[in-house]
Amino acid sequence: MTIPQARPACIDLHCHSRISDGALTPRDLILRAEANGVTHLALTDHDTIGGIEMARAVAEEVGITLITGIELSCVWKSLTIHIVGLDFDPDQPEFVAAVAEQHDNRWRRARTIADRLEKLRVPDLLAKATALADDDVPGRPHFAKALIEAGVVKDMNQAFKRHLGSGKPGDVKAFWPELETVVGWIRQAGGLAVIAHPRKYKMTATKLRSLVSDFGRCGGRGIEVSTSGQSSGDLGFLAELCRREKMLASQGSDFHFPGAAWCELGVIPDLPEGLDPIWQHFKTPVNQAGA
Repeated sequence: MTIPQARPACIDLHCHSRISDGALTPRDLILRAEANGVTHLALTDHDTIGGIEMARAVAEEVGITLITGIELSCVWKSLTIHIVGLDFDPDQPEFVAAVAEQHDNRWRRARTIADRLEKLRVPDLLAKATALADDDVPGRPHFAKALIEAGVVKDMNQAFKRHLGSGKPGDVKAFWPELETVVGWIRQAGGLAVIAHPRKYKMTATKLRSLVSDFGRCGGRGIEVSTSGQSSGDLGFLAELCRREKMLASQGSDFHFPGAAWCELGVIPDLPEGLDPIWQHFKTPVNQAGA
């Protein structure tokens, strides 16, 4: 008689649904993750936990372990940094209030983006972008889609290159709290704070080391060492930085929408040897050998 063996854990701790700037509903996101063999998933929508309960119900149906997650925006030395919070209590009152404040900040940002793009003369641009965000706060991808539908640009790439990308009128970076504040919110809710996709900030190695050092001093616990579309050089650099700063190692696809070959749920390079995986420090630790 053959004894069934537990399948190895497939852990993805960074992805997005339509509740923020992803393309799929929380339900469809979970179903896609299950089809891709993901066993443990954190839904980390930007500055909101609005999709977690929807995702949890579906995750229970298909046998995925859902880790409570969020991706919070903050400022460090005038730069916008994203911090992933994992395994926290989503009902902790101070955390709920903080997330509501972030949501208000996102609305202020959305209104500012709409004001800055007023010269494009797209009628009701904010309303159109809001509708594309399922009547919630729109992000830059929703404004980009609204510009495409209005015929102002031909595709997402052109929308960001001309109007919404770094340094363009629609690139609004204000309104976020300081790094220490956001890390404090996550810690107070019993969670683990992680620097999301560190190499995407286009910092020098020296500046990134300074960020990680400050992050650790205010209670941050992890670095997203492995993420989709990352070079082997960046993977090695972040692994060494993780060891040097005694950080926990996290991983995630940062999935937003289907069709991007470089970014798919559960498709993440293996963590290098010698790192301390963050999932072994969850309230219910994950055994990667079998799920």
